[in-house]
Amino acid sequence: MKLRCLLVDDEPPALDVIESYIDMIEGLEVVAKCHNAVQAFSVLQETPVDLMFLDIKMPKLLGTDFLRSLRQPPSVIFTTAYRDYALDGFELDAVDYLLKPIAFDRFLRAVAKVMRIEPATTGPQPPVQELPAPEKGAFLYFRADRKMIKVFTRDIQYIESLKDYIKIITGNAKPLLVKQTISSVEAMLPERDFLRIHRSFIVAVDKINAFTPSHIDIAGQELPIGRLYQKDVERMLNMNP
Repeated sequence: MKLRCLLVDDEPPALDVIESYIDMIEGLEVVAKCHNAVQAFSVLQETPVDLMFLDIKMPKLLGTDFLRSLRQPPSVIFTTAYRDYALDGFELDAVDYLLKPIAFDRFLRAVAKVMRIEPATTGPQPPVQELPAPEKGAFLYFRADRKMIKVFTRDIQYIESLKDYIKIITGNAKPLLVKQTISSVEAMLPERDFLRIHRSFIVAVDKINAFTPSHIDIAGQELPIGRLYQKDVERMLNMNP
């Protein structure tokens, strides 16, 4: 039996990201998506919910205040861009507290806690490492040109930092320029599929054509390997010869 999930967030792209992650996991299903706590309250009155992914800073009612108002709340994983509410979240016995942008591996660790908490409804559950990996349809949203643009992770070849911006190079579109730090996008990407090789570059491991101790050849470009990243690069490439 699958865990029934309710998603509550006032930002549609954030709902899409969580829903896409849930679609990758066999033991979860989305029963409803809401844009505020008032809508979520109505859903909870009519629909059985095992797990709620709850944003905190929303219009009308904060997620933390909404959770306090529930007499018999489901398990809750907070999803928020704000660290300031972490203490409140854990005082409310939340299963986990995920900071946006949420990386898939971090999402898996949170979900694994719920699967262990709910043995009566879900039966024996596999350990974290046996949860399914991202499928080829995994994607991220990036804000550019006044809209949220979907980028499939399978298409990313490498990412370059340009001061306050990043340039995302894919195999089937012109480079995408996004105002975001390279460290923040690194946290969003699956660790086993992407590798930070330099303070200015992240590469897709399966897109690497050749490498030396000092450079990576990818997408027709020769990218430098930073001194501080050499050991991590060597370790990853030895795992993926």
